Amino acid sequence: MNIMKLSDRLKKWDVLYFFLTNSKFKIGISILLFFILLSIVGPFFIHYAPYEYAGIQGSPPSLEHPLGTNPFGYDLYSQLIVALDGTWLVGLIGGGVATIIGLLIGFFSGYKGGFLDEVLMMFTNILLVIPTIALLVIIASFLNSRSVVLESLIIGLTGWPWVARAVRAQTLSLKSREFVSLSKISGAGTLKIIAEDIAPNMLSYVFMVFILQFGGSILAIVGLSFIGLGPTNSVSLGGMLQDSVLWNALILGYWWWMIPPGIVITFMVASLYFINMAMDEAFNPRLRST
Repeated sequence: MNIMKLSDRLKKWDVLYFFLTNSKFKIGISILLFFILLSIVGPFFIHYAPYEYAGIQGSPPSLEHPLGTNPFGYDLYSQLIVALDGTWLVGLIGGGVATIIGLLIGFFSGYKGGFLDEVLMMFTNILLVIPTIALLVIIASFLNSRSVVLESLIIGLTGWPWVARAVRAQTLSLKSREFVSLSKISGAGTLKIIAEDIAPNMLSYVFMVFILQFGGSILAIVGLSFIGLGPTNSVSLGGMLQDSVLWNALILGYWWWMIPPGIVITFMVASLYFINMAMDEAFNPRLRST
């Protein structure tokens, strides 16, 4: 027993060491921490509301306006910082809801099997073949007022099917293991077996799923905002890009209007995928580069 515990501890230290020395993880976490720090510190340097007239229209970046102003005189730094906070909220709510729903359906479908499995997978497969962005567009277009929280929930409620299928497949494999059979013999119920035997053995996968859902939720809200179906009561990164395209920022030479939000979106999503790749390699030694 002591040898098994020692072996588990060595494996944990091996994974931790790999994280700390993995270049993908260091790049991803550095970028992510930078944007988190920007979200915390950035609001202290905001002097204007996102849609408040701040000065000269179409002004390039300066000390007074670090990211310049748009043709309406709005301070783009203020808009970017406020939009960044909203982006984190979308990732947390949308990614969290999609992950939780996918896990619950995947666990119960895979473990219980039978009729319940057929019904849950039928429903999952129906949603899986429907293009998510098309479903989001249809739902969002019927709403007159769209808040960040509401759109985050919509994204979460439409983004779980692939998680459910993946979790179901792993649950089918785990439920035939000896430790699950011992729990069944001891009289443990379904919830207890899933919570104490199956879920802990998929913890690393759950983290990776959430990171992918987090990044996917960000891209989804950017896509909706870019086509004019984003939040109606707040500024967003996709909305900034849409405004810059709509008012010909590229033609007018207002590069500071369209490039910063595009860079933020690109680097935020890239950092999450770098971290996910590092986690995949850490928990699956066969993927580690020699």
